[in-house]
Amino acid sequence: MSIKFCNYTSQPGFTDDFLKVYDFLKRINMENVITPNFLWGRWEWMFSLRYLNKSFLDRIGIWKDDDKIVALATYETNADEAYICVDKDYNCLKEDILSYVKHNFNEEHKVLIDDKDNVFQRIAIANGYKPTQDKQCTSMIDINPNISYELPQGFSVVSLAERFDLDEYNKVLFKGFNHEGEPPRTEEEMLNRKTELSGPHVNLEHNIAVVAPNGEFVSYCGMWYDSDTDYALVEPVATNPKYRMMGLGKAAVLEAVMRCGKLGAKKAYVGSSQQFYYSIGFYPVSTETFWSKKM
Repeated sequence: MSIKFCNYTSQPGFTDDFLKVYDFLKRINMENVITPNFLWGRWEWMFSLRYLNKSFLDRIGIWKDDDKIVALATYETNADEAYICVDKDYNCLKEDILSYVKHNFNEEHKVLIDDKDNVFQRIAIANGYKPTQDKQCTSMIDINPNISYELPQGFSVVSLAERFDLDEYNKVLFKGFNHEGEPPRTEEEMLNRKTELSGPHVNLEHNIAVVAPNGEFVSYCGMWYDSDTDYALVEPVATNPKYRMMGLGKAAVLEAVMRCGKLGAKKAYVGSSQQFYYSIGFYPVSTETFWSKKM
């Protein structure tokens, strides 16, 4: 092995470095999904959001064997949380990766470690980290012909490819994430919403809205799927509070899941342990704990 380290570019957006990391995350999960908590869709979604702190981009660390990326240490919003993804043939790098994070991320950072990765846990303990009560969970659904849903009379499902309505998309996410009042419709806000749907691997056919009889979007499911893989990723999901407990969120998610299934996906993941997902057919597959040096 000829391992070399480099920092991610400081340039924001969907750069060549972005695409190389995308290829890395897709490759290491091709035969078996080994990073269900951080799939390529999560990487692309984080670069699509306004909340990403772009001033820390060059703190993202990349390890290469010749020109092939074999490990990644990244954050999602700020450099106070670290997500580490490693090619299964390069687990020997984990101690070096943790050392990099310890010295280059924010002083009071946390590192997410799989609860089943006892080797990495011991490395963390040796470096002064301790597990916290802060966890992230990933759930999965098997895509099969038995998946189904029912909609109340007058409601329908539509993809954003069939009806690209940025105002309604903005409104359902704003209200669905429990913000008060009416959603802002400034030029900047609408540009942010458009950017969320403009990633290089977004397929609007998979992004599903439930439409109320009055024509407004009242539930929404975003979906990330690449036909080269056999899995999809659910993100985000939101339902207008006025329309909850009607099966609309279930319909949005399962319609998106089924559409990916018709294209070859055998399973779909979601970064959640909410009972909502369990009630519609998802089940837990992994739990990761944030470890910290500051207790």
